[in-house]
Amino acid sequence: MAYARVHLDQSRCVTSGQCVLTAPEVFDQRHKDGVGVVLVESPGPDLVGVVEEAVAGCPAAAIRLSYRQTPAGAGGRTPIEGP
Repeated sequence: MAYARVHLDQSRCVTSGQCVLTAPEVFDQRHKDGVGVVLVESPGPDLVGVVEEAVAGCPAAAIRLSYRQTPAGAGGRTPIEGP
């Protein structure tokens, strides 16, 4: 089983808000400067598709989604089917 993890490099963020518009369940912006923040670091299968869209739509390429293989039930993360 694969587990997804969202990474956002805040130093690269250009505060466009595209991630929030695409996946508001997963991303938000800091009020003081508009830099993106991750709300859900390990999205379940229902959110992986919108995170992939946010990755593709980020004008600064500041977001990435990684996958790793982990035994079922490890770390309390939600397993997903995928790459």
